Amino acid sequence: MTQTNRIVEELRRALPDGKVLSDSEISEDYSHDEAYATVPQMPAAVVLPNATDDVVAVVDTAARIGVSVTPRGSGTGLAGGCIPAPGGVVVSFQNMRSILEIDTANNVAVVEPGVTLRELDEEAAKYGLAYPIVIGEKSASIGGMVATNAGGMQAVKYGVTRNHVLGLEVVLSSGKVIHTGGKLFKLSSGYDLTQLFVGSEGTLGVVTEITVRLVPRMEYRTTLLVPFTDLVDATAAVPKITSSGIGPLILEYIDALTMDAITRDVGLELGIDESIKSKCSAYLVVVLEDRVESSAEKGMEDVTAIVTANGAEEVYVLPSPVAMRLLEARDRAHWMAKANGANDIVDVVVPRAAMADFMQSVSEISQKMNSLVVGCGHAGDGNVHLSVFQPDPDVRHSVVLSILRSGVQFGGGVSAEHGIGKAKRSDFIELEDAAKLDVMRKIKSALDPAGLFSPGNVL
Repeated sequence: MTQTNRIVEELRRALPDGKVLSDSEISEDYSHDEAYATVPQMPAAVVLPNATDDVVAVVDTAARIGVSVTPRGSGTGLAGGCIPAPGGVVVSFQNMRSILEIDTANNVAVVEPGVTLRELDEEAAKYGLAYPIVIGEKSASIGGMVATNAGGMQAVKYGVTRNHVLGLEVVLSSGKVIHTGGKLFKLSSGYDLTQLFVGSEGTLGVVTEITVRLVPRMEYRTTLLVPFTDLVDATAAVPKITSSGIGPLILEYIDALTMDAITRDVGLELGIDESIKSKCSAYLVVVLEDRVESSAEKGMEDVTAIVTANGAEEVYVLPSPVAMRLLEARDRAHWMAKANGANDIVDVVVPRAAMADFMQSVSEISQKMNSLVVGCGHAGDGNVHLSVFQPDPDVRHSVVLSILRSGVQFGGGVSAEHGIGKAKRSDFIELEDAAKLDVMRKIKSALDPAGLFSPGNVL
């Protein structure tokens, strides 16, 4: 009997029929996510649990026979985090996608990890609530977002995933199940285990239930489109907006090349004067929301005053349908870049006050290495998404590493929201402080001494 056959046989013995896929039953989709320049790997088996007890059975079986376990949500990640190890097992949560509770008294939701962002927000909307972490792919699972600590365009106002995860149910490598946190908005009782697992990319345990904070839905929104001749001026205006007390919902920058590409891709006309468009190098997109229309209008006036004083060519107030289409196009910028031949993507983060200097550094790197580097980003929280067009793998690695090193030197980090996974592991290890890496390895060893979970991710 081959090792693969043994794995499948043991799993099928531990679980009811129909939950274990093998051989031709396993779709190629299970071998990868949406990361660039990673090598797909077919698993020995794919398990489709229906409940936490099924996950416990998988972990116990895998530990006993010595095979790895890689949790998988919707497979929309950009860091190779759900690529299994050779001969390993994928635990796919496509059957665990129930919204267990919408608690309107506490403004929380309790969900299984396979629930998608779209499903949760549509259900919360029925109660006048919203899950405010909005990323570009609405089919992303909440479990996957917890794994990478996903952020998105609304992070400037609402923070990232970890700011909204209140409690977790987690299966440990021992097969034991723990519950962390709960429907609690403050807790100071020992180590914060909830936050330890958020952003751990499936390396410390398997999350099987999530309690998240919801927020009231706001009625009024205003979207401003602000063209700048100089990208540095655009990014320099960002900290002035965020420190003004206005509190934008969304504060994005989009360079002119990317703006032209994403609007042409969806056939969107923004109504920008050609005389302005021809000399524009970058745009800010500012979205304000409020319960009271007059407050949203006052915020619009304040933003207009700030950007005008900082070199804006003009300020356009977009009609709601146009604004919605622009934000949808911005959400799809990554997929458009990938379809047009981008060779890698960077989601470095820097202090937002350092964005202007960092972007100048990126420009110098791209020119020096004869590579096209374009993009957009969540300017309000210093998260820069850059698409790198450079087919030579050695040159491309030098470009990406130089950009990441520059970001770290400005006080930033390798990844803001995509995670490290396998795609950025070597860069992360090279650029991160050795003492911090040692602490991370000790945490990993304490919780997963046999290296059962998601080997090759992060460390």
